[in-house]
Amino acid sequence: MLTKAKLSDLNEIDDLAVLVISDMEKSGIPQWKLNYPRYEHFIKDVEQDGLILYKENKKIIGCMAMLPENDPPYKTINSWLKEKSIVLHRILVHPEHRKEGIAKKLLDYAIKYGLDNHYESIKIDTHLDNYKMRKFLSKNNFIELEYIAVMDRFAYELVLEDNDE
Repeated sequence: MLTKAKLSDLNEIDDLAVLVISDMEKSGIPQWKLNYPRYEHFIKDVEQDGLILYKENKKIIGCMAMLPENDPPYKTINSWLKEKSIVLHRILVHPEHRKEGIAKKLLDYAIKYGLDNHYESIKIDTHLDNYKMRKFLSKNNFIELEYIAVMDRFAYELVLEDNDE
C-alpha cells in the first residue's frame, strides 16, 4: 500500500534508512553514510507533504521523497530537458524486499502524480558508483544527462508523456 508519511512514521523510516545504508556499504556503494539520510532529513520531507511510503502488513518497507524541483545544485547543469519537474530523493527499499517491484511501484506513483498534476518530467540524481539505481533508472527510461560536480552525482530525467490521449 502506498501512502504519505506522517511524523509518527519517522522512527520506523529512520530504522529502514540504517538498514539500507548498511546494505549499500556492503555492496560497495558509497552514496550514503550513517549521517545521511536520517530522521532530520525525512522530517523535512514530511513537513513538505512529500514523503511517500510503501507498506505491507503495516510495516514500512520502502519510501521516497517526491518534491517539486528546487534543488540549487540542479541549476548548475544545462542539460535538463524540461522545466516543470518533480524530483525524487532518498528512495529506500528494505534489503529483504529487493527484487519485489517496490521501487517500481514508488516510481509508478510518482509518474501518475506527475501526469495528474501537469508536470513535464521527473528528475533524480545518483552516485556514479550506485550501479543498482543506475540500472533501475535506465530500465525505466530515464535519460542520463550530465554529471553534477557539486554533488558528485549523475543527473537523470524521465520526460512524462500521457499515453491515454
